[in-house]
Amino acid sequence: MFLCLLLSTPVWAQPSVADRWLGIMLDTAALDVDKFGARPTILSRQMAIVTTCMYDAWAVYDSKARPTQDEPHRNGTRAEQETAIAWAAHEALRDQFPTYQRSLPPDSGAAAELGRRVAHRVLDARHHDGANQLGDEVGGESTPYSDYTMYRPVNPNDRVLDPNCWQALPFADGKGGVRYPQFLTPHWYRVRPFALQSSRQFRPEPPPKYGSAELKADVDECLRLNANLSVEEKALVELMRDGPKSTGQSGHWLHFARMVSRRDHNNLEQDVKLYFVVANVCMDAFIAAWDSKRVYDSSRPFTLIRYYYKGQKVRGWLGPGLGVGEIDGSQWIPYSPATFVTPPFPGYVSGHSCVSGAAAEALKLFTGSDRFEAEEERQAGELTEPGFDCPTIQQVDGQAGGQESCFVRLHLPTFSQAAEMAGRSRVLGGYHIQSDNRAGLKLGREVADYSWPIYRAYFQGR
Repeated sequence: MFLCLLLSTPVWAQPSVADRWLGIMLDTAALDVDKFGARPTILSRQMAIVTTCMYDAWAVYDSKARPTQDEPHRNGTRAEQETAIAWAAHEALRDQFPTYQRSLPPDSGAAAELGRRVAHRVLDARHHDGANQLGDEVGGESTPYSDYTMYRPVNPNDRVLDPNCWQALPFADGKGGVRYPQFLTPHWYRVRPFALQSSRQFRPEPPPKYGSAELKADVDECLRLNANLSVEEKALVELMRDGPKSTGQSGHWLHFARMVSRRDHNNLEQDVKLYFVVANVCMDAFIAAWDSKRVYDSSRPFTLIRYYYKGQKVRGWLGPGLGVGEIDGSQWIPYSPATFVTPPFPGYVSGHSCVSGAAAEALKLFTGSDRFEAEEERQAGELTEPGFDCPTIQQVDGQAGGQESCFVRLHLPTFSQAAEMAGRSRVLGGYHIQSDNRAGLKLGREVADYSWPIYRAYFQGR
């Protein structure tokens, strides 16, 4: 993956200490995904905690800003401020990421001690925020982040009792077998948000139900789009898809925030504030999205299309290197690896859409402009059907496609358009219907718009 901003000036070569530690956090998050699998809700909270610790360490030394946890202001040098930020980030990473292995040279100085202290105040405030990080919630399984709300799916793995409800889907286990991942963190609606009053504050109206013309139209649109993916659309699907080796939507948008930092030549203060806002807005968006996912428990296209079209011929993707052809509706699959068919949780609202809508709105509010001007270069199909050339992956009914190269340059002109592209990619890929996407984008933007004055109050010391 290669991401760049279209700049008319040289790239800034002096990243701040906050930016450097954000990079360490994102690298650590990728290792976390390798070890534990894709857990976007958990990642969002981990990232919000680390960036909040950095913000608090910075704010203590600022004459105006207010930290999120009580700590008296103090005077200090730039070096002391940077030391405090580094130690705050380090302590937060040690607490949040089991894969984090870095160490810092011993430092008993006042700045290092302050960084450790403010980090532990943030961590102490978060250890019992509803996420069950410590695995000690009553009703849980005594393992970190385990469900303690007794969620049980309506539909068993092997049949559909109610097409409106979520169903665990079959994933290839990479060893010739099949596994059925269950609802990831179904208790996440109980996590305490940073800025929202509650997870249900902006809960959307219910999704369309089976038997309605709206749901049928959504399902048919998803089926049609997925069977006609262009090279550019496959590249977009893979760019935005969350799965193995991903840092989740929070990480994706923090990558974008880093690009904005370089574009705008941000200083330390701007970086600390920017990453604090984006990470926490993403966390709150996930919490709000999980409220809808838990309340409405809605099914995914995998379940819906197979239910609607079982015993009927449809056009769909046949698998890696096989292109598109005619299949029985009961065999339809999204454009995704067999080991990660669709994220394991209900569809409404789309988490990608909600978090992208929130992060894009936050970036727009923070920078004062919707301008992004980023460019992404990809080789379409490299994540879903690696090893096949472009004519092979674009074949239709056994006839090779006419496009020789699958190299694609995707342009992201504005934050808002990047969010809309992220949401659209989920429908194209076959992971969501349009109702999931529309409601998710709206919810995310509401989260960011409501939250922004709260962040500004912190910055202004109110």
